[in-house]
Amino acid sequence: MKNGFNPLVDLIDDETYQILSQLGLLNEIKVRDYSIQKEFRALRKKKISAGDAIEQIRNEYPYLQFDTIRKIVYTPNGN
Repeated sequence: MKNGFNPLVDLIDDETYQILSQLGLLNEIKVRDYSIQKEFRALRKKKISAGDAIEQIRNEYPYLQFDTIRKIVYTPNGN
């Protein structure tokens, strides 16, 4: 958890997220993928093209390739 940031705020409260994170009960990759999917949907609602949305997300996750992000956003539940 980065500086108290809860990427699952729409699902669980901050305290629960912090406890689960501290206990190692969260799959950090799945949490990241969920956040990426959520951000992608928000960008697309703003009429940003899919390619531009992926590039914006890629700026936040520079260690991920364009195709990796594309797979995350177009695969249900990031699987």
